[in-house]
Amino acid sequence: MILSCVVAVLVLHLTAGTETTVYDTYNDFAEEDTTPQLDYKDPNWCHSPNLPNGEVTCHSPRGGGYRSTLGTRCELTCDRGYRLIGKSSIQCTASRRWSGSSYCRKMRCHVLPLIPHGRYTCSDGFVVDSRCDFTCDPGYRVEGEHSRTCQHGGSWSGGQPVCSDTDPPKIKCPRSRLKIAEPGKLTASMTWDPPTATDTADKSLDVILIGPESGTDFKEGASIIRYKVYDQARNRAACKFIVRVEVRRCPTLSPPMHGYLTCSSDGNNYGATCEYHCDGGYERRGVVSRVCQFNRSWGGRPAECVPMEIKSDVKTASALLDQFYEKRRLLIVSAPNISDAEYQMQNIMIQKSDCGLDLRHVTVIELLGSPPRETGRIKESQLTSEVIEGLRQVFRISRSYFSMVLLDKHGLDRERFIIPMASDELFSYIDSFLLNEEERERLELHRDFCDN
Repeated sequence: MILSCVVAVLVLHLTAGTETTVYDTYNDFAEEDTTPQLDYKDPNWCHSPNLPNGEVTCHSPRGGGYRSTLGTRCELTCDRGYRLIGKSSIQCTASRRWSGSSYCRKMRCHVLPLIPHGRYTCSDGFVVDSRCDFTCDPGYRVEGEHSRTCQHGGSWSGGQPVCSDTDPPKIKCPRSRLKIAEPGKLTASMTWDPPTATDTADKSLDVILIGPESGTDFKEGASIIRYKVYDQARNRAACKFIVRVEVRRCPTLSPPMHGYLTCSSDGNNYGATCEYHCDGGYERRGVVSRVCQFNRSWGGRPAECVPMEIKSDVKTASALLDQFYEKRRLLIVSAPNISDAEYQMQNIMIQKSDCGLDLRHVTVIELLGSPPRETGRIKESQLTSEVIEGLRQVFRISRSYFSMVLLDKHGLDRERFIIPMASDELFSYIDSFLLNEEERERLELHRDFCDN
């Protein structure tokens, strides 16, 4: 401490003088024998400076070989990756100590944040020059920098990447399938299991059906069923399969001569039924209907339409009526005698409308006169007296005046006329009240037939 005071005084006087150096002494200070003597020539006045992980560059007043002499100044720098803590410049002082101390601390970058659906691995933690490589979970890809390096200033290179789901999901549709249409139908119900959809990234997938659902009745032919699947990132995949409905068909049936067919379903598909019908004046001989079989052939033999045979020599009215039951309608015309004016007028109108009556499946029975000269006929076929009397009693037909009774195919009395009826009026009644829809359609097809 005494030495320091002396030196300070000496320095002040040295700097205060201009040309003459003055050495002042004070009698109240006494130097001890242990006080070190300042020696600018001693090469090891201060201990040799050492800076781990750094570099010391010294400049001595006496030259480069005297790096620890009094007054030597040293510049301190750290190696790459280290930061200097303390003074960057020190000087060897008279106390044999350096004017300051420093050390090199390893430089670090901040801890990198984790990225969703990914991770990183670093070559040397978070210190300078350490490289961190980014990888993503299966199904995800790195978007941005694939790696970042801790730079000398303590900051990371580049920007933080993200893991994006860019891989589309996978979907597997059911196999295509074929089904035979059910009997009498042109459709078939198709069912299938839902498709299998997977994704490398997501467990929750949005599967969308494009088309009819499983269990739907499909029409004849091929239908394409499509499925789409989306993952959470809206990546898309699709698949499709075909459902085919086959309708087994028989050869098209030809209608009978003097008749026609009415068929169910599509007419010639498996399970379809075709029924034989005959035109007016003809009756069916053979099967009523035929069915298309699975082996594409028709059951039974074809029916024929043959001219209707009426047995007029039967003994009772019921025997006569049984021949017409569900085949023909009857129009019974009665008059006191053949010269009755109303009968003659009606007879002329009936003869002119004979074709129209046949189209409507109507047969005319004429009852004329009184016993013993009473007659009954169907065209030229004469009826027995027992049949004539039976018809009059069953349908309460008088011999005293002109009348007409219209019977339906069940033999029921449907309408009575006490004056002659024009054909248009008679046909209008029959068409409106006695024909079924099928007979009306048939009549429309042949309405112009009687005009030829």
